[in-house]
Amino acid sequence: MEPLPDPLGDRVVKSLPTPPHKPLSEDLLFPNASNIPNLENLKLHLSKEGRIKKADVIKIIERVKNLFQGEPNLLRIDDPLLIIGDIHGQFFDLLKVLEMGGSPTKNKFLFLGDYVDRGIYSIEVVILLYSLKLNFPDRVFLIRGNHECRILTTYFTFRAECLNKYDLEIYDRFLESFDCLPLAALVNDSFITCHGGLSPDLEVLDDIDLIYRFNEPPKTGAFCDILWADPVDDQEGILNEEFSYNTVRGCSYFYGANSTNTFLQRNDLISVIRAHEVQLEGYKMHKWNGENDFPAVITIFSAPNYCDTYNNKGAIVRLCNSILNIQQFNYITHPYHLPDFMDIFTWSSPFVVEKVMTMMLNILKLDEKVLLRSDSLANRRIKGLKVDFQEAKKGILKNKVRAVSRMMKMYRTLREEFELIIMLKNMCPDNRIPRGLLIEGRKALMRAVDMFKQAKALDLPNERRPE
Repeated sequence: MEPLPDPLGDRVVKSLPTPPHKPLSEDLLFPNASNIPNLENLKLHLSKEGRIKKADVIKIIERVKNLFQGEPNLLRIDDPLLIIGDIHGQFFDLLKVLEMGGSPTKNKFLFLGDYVDRGIYSIEVVILLYSLKLNFPDRVFLIRGNHECRILTTYFTFRAECLNKYDLEIYDRFLESFDCLPLAALVNDSFITCHGGLSPDLEVLDDIDLIYRFNEPPKTGAFCDILWADPVDDQEGILNEEFSYNTVRGCSYFYGANSTNTFLQRNDLISVIRAHEVQLEGYKMHKWNGENDFPAVITIFSAPNYCDTYNNKGAIVRLCNSILNIQQFNYITHPYHLPDFMDIFTWSSPFVVEKVMTMMLNILKLDEKVLLRSDSLANRRIKGLKVDFQEAKKGILKNKVRAVSRMMKMYRTLREEFELIIMLKNMCPDNRIPRGLLIEGRKALMRAVDMFKQAKALDLPNERRPE
């Protein structure tokens, strides 16, 4: 794991280790004949922002895909067990979770999906989780989330990340492996765990095993609902019907106290443990049956400071001897990256354009001065004669000056408020900021961000299933 050389010793932040110069060598990644990845070497290399060779990534994907294909739709797991919610590409927070959990030889791990998108280290997250599964196939379990599909990974960031770090083949290989992930897990014969929740098409647990899972999740049906459904946001879990259309997601259902209790009683279960929704404290207990009863539904979310903006805590469920505990944690600082996987040349273009605009403005102003001087001389020579040509030329030049001035202001705003603009762009459903904001400057941008935050409760386009 040779680091990037620094021959002149002129790095500004010397305390930060230099990234590895080359991909992790095969003898360090697969040090024995069994072709099982070495977890310590892999974690160390990825934590330094090192890369894995494409051929080795494909080897890991294909080997773990064979394991997933041999597992049922509904896994059956006993404690001691750690249950982890959404990760969403937050690799350094995943390292914290694994540190909290300890060795898989002592505790089993169950991940509830949504490993990719939003965060910038989705590939690293999946490679590490797949390597964990290869090392501990009977103690590490992964089920599918709603983001492990083609429609969302294209709409969000995972596909772009694959193209940026590797190529389209790697993206396709990952998606083929996602198609093989199990859908749910029964824990201690008492808890049903999945990513989203219940479905009107599920009456008994055996119905889960009847689903054909080896494809892209559909927009309707039990397969969709297990990944997309949400508990109703009501203290008592009240719905006018057993299941209500999920207007936030644009697919699937809301489920409440009646439908949940019916399912739990019919299958002799205690509770539903699921992920899928960001929580301020990292978890939420849906105590629809009263404060003294065990929560009918528990939502767990393990991506702290979600999207680097929410400032929420992360949490995991620790289950041992049938005793359930929630453990919270804060986010880990990660290396800074330019937004949208930009390189330094793309990022610096507003600086360059602003300087070019400044030069153009100075040239136009110089031309305007020359024109005014020549106009003054002409008026002296031909007193009382109206020179329409000169007036027209002067008007055209003034319009050019105004246009260049507006463009200068726009690019100055783009340069000075670049991160704010990217955040605002990502909040817009069509990935475009409203017209005119760049001209108006920072205050207008801030007002727009505040307006979007206020409207989030009413309009959540990024939580919907894209058409």
